[in-house]
Amino acid sequence: MDAHSPVATYRVRFAHLDREIDCAADETIFHAARRSGVRIVGACGGRGACGSCMVRAHDGKLTDDEGAEIEGGRKWAHACRVRPTGDCAIEIAPRSLAQVTRADVHARDEAAIAPAPAVSFEDVTVPPATLVDHADDFSRVRRAMGARIETIDIEAARALPQVLRDNDWAARVYSRDGRIVGIGAPGRRAVGLAIDLGTTNVVGFLLDLETGARLASLGIENPQVAWGADLVSRINHAVGGRRHQDELQAAARTAINALGHDLARAVGLRAHDIRDVTICGNTAMQHLLLSLPVRQLGRAPFVAAAHDAMDLFARDLGLDFAVGARVHVAGNVGGFVGSDHVAALLATRARWEQGGVSLVMDIGTNTEISLMHDGQIVSASCPSGPALEGGHISCGMRAADGAIERVRIEDGRLRIATIANAAPVGVCGSGVLDAIAAGLRLGLVDKGGRIGEGYADVIVDGSRRVIRLADGVQVVQNDVRAVQLAKSAVRTGVDLLLERMGLSEQRIDRFILAGAFGAYIDLDSAMEIGLLPRLAREKFAQVGNAAGVGVARMLASTAERKLAREIAARCAYVELSTNPQFQKRFMKNIGFSGHREERAS
Repeated sequence: MDAHSPVATYRVRFAHLDREIDCAADETIFHAARRSGVRIVGACGGRGACGSCMVRAHDGKLTDDEGAEIEGGRKWAHACRVRPTGDCAIEIAPRSLAQVTRADVHARDEAAIAPAPAVSFEDVTVPPATLVDHADDFSRVRRAMGARIETIDIEAARALPQVLRDNDWAARVYSRDGRIVGIGAPGRRAVGLAIDLGTTNVVGFLLDLETGARLASLGIENPQVAWGADLVSRINHAVGGRRHQDELQAAARTAINALGHDLARAVGLRAHDIRDVTICGNTAMQHLLLSLPVRQLGRAPFVAAAHDAMDLFARDLGLDFAVGARVHVAGNVGGFVGSDHVAALLATRARWEQGGVSLVMDIGTNTEISLMHDGQIVSASCPSGPALEGGHISCGMRAADGAIERVRIEDGRLRIATIANAAPVGVCGSGVLDAIAAGLRLGLVDKGGRIGEGYADVIVDGSRRVIRLADGVQVVQNDVRAVQLAKSAVRTGVDLLLERMGLSEQRIDRFILAGAFGAYIDLDSAMEIGLLPRLAREKFAQVGNAAGVGVARMLASTAERKLAREIAARCAYVELSTNPQFQKRFMKNIGFSGHREERAS
C-alpha cells in the first residue's frame, strides 16, 4: 500500500449492544470501541497485559499483532490485539463488558456533627428601586446583610437583578468570606456535594448544608479505567501528551458532573443547586483532575506538584454546578498517600485515638496504610495493583451482578455464591481471595502457590492446571501468582511500618479496614493467604467507605477541614521502596507457608 493511501475503515457491529462503530484497518477493536463509547473492560488500558478484554467474531475475520488471521466462531481473542480485515460482527465476553459495579457508599463510622459549612446563606428582602432610591441592586442586598459583605462574584451579579424582580425583591443569598457567591429564589434548599475520587470507583454524597444531613449517595465506576485499572497505566498515558492528560481530566470531570446531576435529581433539585464541593482522592487522582504534571509523580522519588489543600471555583474545573460554587480539594500526606486516606483517618479518628496500637488500611489498587502508636502516625502506600479487585485475573471482573464473590468448602468441594444470585460470569476480588484460601485448606494450592492435581475441582490440561469455580470461570496459575504479588506488597508494607515503630503484629490493638474491598473480604480468607496478620477477629473493624464519610464531614464543617489538615501534618510519610529490607521482606511474604505455620504454632 502506498504510504499516502487512506487507511480502509470497516463497520464493526456489536449485536448484543445494538451498536455499530467504525474501525480503521490499523486500529484495534479495543481502541475503536473505547473511542466510540463502547465500554470493553481493559484493566491494563489496552496494552495486552491483562487478558480482560476478550472478544470473538461471529461474522468476518480478525488479524492479530503478527498478522495471523483469526476465524470467527468459538475462539476468543484480546480486543487490544486484533484488528478487522473487513466488516464484522463482534461479541464481547460477558465478564469483559463493563457493567454497573458495586461501589461502596456505606460506612459504620458516620456520626452527626454540628454543621458549619464554608458557604453561608440567608433569605433577604430589599426595598424596590425607585426614581428616588436608585441604589444599585448589590448595594441594596449589602445593606440588608450588614457590613460582613464586601463584594460580589461576577456570576452572582449577573443573576441578581432577575432573581430580585422575579421574587418580589426577595432572594436567598449565598456568601463566603465576605463575598456573595450565589443568588437564588428565597427558601431554596442549599446543598453540597462530597466526592471520593477513587482509582476504581467514584462515590458522591449530597448533603443538606443547613443540617449536615446526607440526602442521597451514589457510586459509579471511574471512567478512567478505560486507560488502565492501575495508576501507573494512567500516568503513562497522561505523560504521552497534553491531549492524553486532557482525556483523563475530562473522564474525572464527567464522572463528578454525572454524580452531581443524578444525586440532585434524586431529591427533586438541580445540579445548579450544588453550592459547595469537597473532593478527596489519592495523589495521582487529584493530579489528573486538576491537570497537574504527573511525570515526576511516576518516577522516584515520586514527588507531587503540590500536597496542600486547594480551593478553586467549580467552573474552573468544568464542573456544572452553581455558578459561584467552590471546590475544596483536600490535602495529601506524601507520595501516593492521598487525601482519601486523610479523609479515612478523619472518619475513624474516634477509633484510633483510643490509645494503644492502631492500624488503618484501605486496600485497593493503591493500598494506603497508617500505623498509630504513642501519639505518632507513620503512613505508607503499596502499589498492590488491581488483582485484589478482580483486575489482571484471567476470569476477573469488578464487583457486579454475576461476579463470584464467595467461595466456600462443602463436603470437600468448592461452592460459590454470586452477587445478586445471578449466573456466574466471572470472579471479583473477594471471590478470588476465597478461592485461593479454600484451595490452601483443601490442598489444591501448595505453600508456594502452585496448583496441584488429583483433586475434583482441579482441571488438568496438559501441563496447565486450573481451579474450576463454575462453567467458564476458573482460577489459573497466573491468577494465584498475581494475588501473591499483591498480598505480599500489602503485608510487607504493614511489616515495615511495624518495624519502624519497634512493634510486632501481635501488639496491634485495632486493625481498621476501610474501603469497599476491605468491607467485603472474608477475614478468615485474608488471614489464610497472609494478606492480613493472624489476629483475633475482634481486633478487626471493617468500616466501609471511611474516605467518603471523611470528605462529607469536610463538606459539612470547615472545622473538619482544619482537623483534616492537622491529621495530614501529623502523618510521617515513609517511602517503602527505599527501605533496604523491602525486597527481602517482599520475597519472604510471597509464599503461603509462613502464615499457615503461624496458625499451627
